[in-house]
Amino acid sequence: MAMPLKNPAYAGAFVYGRTRMRDNIRTDRTPAKIARPIDDWRIVVKDRYPAYIDWPTYEKIRNIVSDNRAEYMRTKTRGAPRDGELLLHAIAWCARCGHKMYVRYKGGGEYVCNHLRSHAGLPTCQHIRAARVDAAVADAFLTALAPAEVDALSRARKAQSQVELALRTNAEREVERTRYAAALAQRQFNRVDPDNRLVAAELERRWETALIEVRAAEAALAEQTAARPSPQPPMGKALESKVVALAGRLPQIWADPATTDAHRKALLRCLVEKVVLDRGAYDITLVRIVWRGGAVTELNVKMRVNSVAKLSRGQEMHDRVLELVRAGIPDDEIANILTSEGHRSPNSADRVLPITVQRIRFAAGIKVAVQRTKWCHAPGILSANTLNCRFTLSSGQGAFLSGIVVLHGLPRIMP
Repeated sequence: MAMPLKNPAYAGAFVYGRTRMRDNIRTDRTPAKIARPIDDWRIVVKDRYPAYIDWPTYEKIRNIVSDNRAEYMRTKTRGAPRDGELLLHAIAWCARCGHKMYVRYKGGGEYVCNHLRSHAGLPTCQHIRAARVDAAVADAFLTALAPAEVDALSRARKAQSQVELALRTNAEREVERTRYAAALAQRQFNRVDPDNRLVAAELERRWETALIEVRAAEAALAEQTAARPSPQPPMGKALESKVVALAGRLPQIWADPATTDAHRKALLRCLVEKVVLDRGAYDITLVRIVWRGGAVTELNVKMRVNSVAKLSRGQEMHDRVLELVRAGIPDDEIANILTSEGHRSPNSADRVLPITVQRIRFAAGIKVAVQRTKWCHAPGILSANTLNCRFTLSSGQGAFLSGIVVLHGLPRIMP
């Protein structure tokens, strides 16, 4: 099976000029042969020999083999899926400079655009942590393969086929109409008396106009036929039900420990052509997924940062925390309120932690506030800190109470 992948004779074609000679400038060795692209082959005669595979299949196989080459940084191919945790290996592109990003597993795994630094001596374009980006792309992939999405895609394909068929039918009818009009004008011109020059000139002008309309209609039909993608065979009901059933089980297959990283990458590449990444100024990474077929999905992925000031809504959350603290609301309630308003902590993706509220409160110099402890007391029993605060405010002295001993349901103060 290795020969049909390389030799076009197995596709029934005679080919000449697949290679060219290149002189070795740096050495004195004999010139080396270099393979030409398939579009630069000098002579291609198809259907010359009995074919094992047709020519479109041969071109498809060549494209797959070329795309699986390991030199994906130089040739801009994706390479074969390999083992490794990072999901977007060889399909991640930089949105700033347009070059391919490579993966770096040191320090937890990240995507790095180092092309400008390697070739022009400029600083590194950008580097993005991979964990949350991979999770967002995987969720988008599994969502696109949900049973409802597969059913909707099937209906959309049927509707698109009907529209394309209607457009092609209209174009064919237009060509038929213009040809009939041209033939009618030709018959009228042939029947006219040659001595009647004015009538003959008018009929000749109408005939030329009809021929121009025929050529325009034929060109429009040919353009529509060339722009139309290759027809895909309709999916039968049995195959469609199997695809829907597989799509329903795909999340379990994806999360199965027996599924290797290479298998996940191969599944992802069935639908995703490439992923364009752009690290924003704050905590948002812009992810643009380019699906096979040209559709584009844009995502905003929230990244981890090391401070509240680096959040996109950090100042707004800071002011809101101080406002709620001055209103006497405990830290845990403030965290819940901020989470419901769409805020998040620097190290969390979807909620605000009470420790974040506490740090903002301490940084603002607000040390005393009504706080809740993890211990549940009876309504008539006070904690040591609460009793100490009350005693200090009432006596005006800096007394300190070390604890409370509860005996027979009554609090007793220990000096």
